[in-house]
Amino acid sequence: MKMKRTLINETPKYIGKKVRVCGWVNSRRDHGKIIFIDLRDRSGVLQVVFTPQLKEELYISAQKLRDEWVIEVVGEIKKRPEGMENPKIPTGEVELRAENLVIFSRAKTLPFSIDNDGYRIAEEKRLKYRYLDLRRKRLQRNLKIRQEVIKFMREFLQKNGFLEVETPLLTKSTPEGARDFLVPARLQPGKFYALPQSPQQYKQLLMVSGIEKYFQVAKCLRDEDPRADRQAEHTQLDIEMSFVDQEEILTLVEKLYIETCQKIFPEKRIKEIPFPRITYKESLEKYKSDKPDLRADKKDQNELAFCFVTDFPMFEWSEHEKCWGAMHHPFTKPQTEDTNKIKQSPEKILAYQYDVVLNGYEIGGGSLRTTNLDVLFTVFEVLGHKREEIEKQFGHLLEAFQYGVPPHGGIALGIERFLAILLSEPNIREVIAFPKTGDNRDLMMEIPSEVSKEQLKELHLKIIKPKKEK
Repeated sequence: MKMKRTLINETPKYIGKKVRVCGWVNSRRDHGKIIFIDLRDRSGVLQVVFTPQLKEELYISAQKLRDEWVIEVVGEIKKRPEGMENPKIPTGEVELRAENLVIFSRAKTLPFSIDNDGYRIAEEKRLKYRYLDLRRKRLQRNLKIRQEVIKFMREFLQKNGFLEVETPLLTKSTPEGARDFLVPARLQPGKFYALPQSPQQYKQLLMVSGIEKYFQVAKCLRDEDPRADRQAEHTQLDIEMSFVDQEEILTLVEKLYIETCQKIFPEKRIKEIPFPRITYKESLEKYKSDKPDLRADKKDQNELAFCFVTDFPMFEWSEHEKCWGAMHHPFTKPQTEDTNKIKQSPEKILAYQYDVVLNGYEIGGGSLRTTNLDVLFTVFEVLGHKREEIEKQFGHLLEAFQYGVPPHGGIALGIERFLAILLSEPNIREVIAFPKTGDNRDLMMEIPSEVSKEQLKELHLKIIKPKKEK
């Protein structure tokens, strides 16, 4: 029976005992008649010693080893000789005296170094070889902390009576927010699914279902124009609650962020508790931004200046389109149910809409939702939609509201942006395992890519190439 594998960080417990370790060759050093290998696995680095006195053929094999080869070593854990300890690493007082070596795979010379933070390497090269970039200690740390944050948030919400519910990734295209990613329906030629920009309509339907307290770590997909710190797909902590007012939602979110930071980022200092509440109008007048950075020292990365921005306008005028658009989305509840006022003076209508801001970045946003169908139809009318169009696009939700809908509201908190700030990373790509470029390309997988004529035919699609300019 094969010996059980021991993780490198556990080896100091096995002094005088034989272990089997596996991993990557981090480095090799030849010192006369002795070879030192630093072996790396997900838990740490261990010094492995090969000598001809112990096993001649093993020593010869070790001479062939190169960086990033994947190997297995069996041998005895010994204390390092006095004066040869390395206090900088957890395994610095021990070493493994190799008795057997298995080479699982060899590696070509890497296109870049992985023993530094990687910031100076061209990002396109890093993304092309992302599986190598992820061997970097900094990125492995980021993914580990990402897991800890999501785990803590999950447990926090579950303790507060929330139910985690997964909602579909194949949904309906509706006129709201950014462009949808469309998916052709093979079995219904000419029809399409859309990938969700957010679980907005499903979480409202869950409130109609009587769930009352819902959350989900949700993938959101938006076909937006290229932007430096945006991704076509991002992850948000999605929350919806019934029978609540705006203050109850903000209090819950405040408590969630405070406890998350205290538990996982104890070195960080929250500037002000409770978080300041600033109206949209005040924020623009005082800070010239709806995402104010309230830090006393803008360079202090350990200072966390949270705030809530509230009372956003319900509508915003598009000079380009010459029409009104929803500042948040059409289901946001206006701060009046007087439909005449909404029609006659849309520029004066405020909404029960709120954002969470941290150090000058919006990290979340939400609203109370409109359940009064007269108000909802009026909002869509101001936005330029006809009643027939509204019923066609949102009929499922409007019908559901006729079977008893509780007052409800919620919020979506951006996981990646929160992490990037807390980890002092320059952009959200540093906290995502496999990110895309600013123009939505995956350089590693080489996508988006063309598909075969057979696939297009099966989906009843035809590619129309753009005409060449004369």
